[in-house]
Amino acid sequence: MEIGAATCKTARARVSWLVMLLLAAGLAGEAAGQVCTSTFFSALLQLTPCRPAVTPFSPAPPSEACCNAVKTLGQPCLCQLVNGPPITGVDRNMAMQLPGKCTVNFEPCTSRV
Repeated sequence: MEIGAATCKTARARVSWLVMLLLAAGLAGEAAGQVCTSTFFSALLQLTPCRPAVTPFSPAPPSEACCNAVKTLGQPCLCQLVNGPPITGVDRNMAMQLPGKCTVNFEPCTSRV
């Protein structure tokens, strides 16, 4: 099966766009003097225990595992996730409330959405 030049060009454009989004999310934290050392995807995986707490239709209080993940991840990475590409099934406003619900002393994330 041969892939056409147009298909490759479109795929490269999509990858370039995704890379630009991820870089922009990282640079926003860097400009504020804070840097997330995790990639978007590794940070997302680390916050898997928080999924029930950020589900829009039937949220649960954050679990101890979720709060530990939020503390470990840190404010710059949490903000990177909140302000990054959309995440299916995750309410960004609820995600921004996790530090308060977990009694973690983070500066609030400023939503760019």
